[in-house]
Amino acid sequence: MTGRIGPGLVGEVFVPIRGGVEAFYAHPSVPDEEIPVGTIIVVVEYSPPRTVYVARAIV
Repeated sequence: MTGRIGPGLVGEVFVPIRGGVEAFYAHPSVPDEEIPVGTIIVVVEYSPPRTVYVARAIV
């Protein structure tokens, strides 16, 4: 997580892909959920070309 995610906000996440890292716009998969910067997340859904829906990872 590099940008906070929340209602009305578009965050940013870096996802490891093909031996590198790519940035994606991120929205919460659960409406009204806020996810602060630095939180470990899991990608729930991908919407081309650069949008993902994420949830907090259970660590």
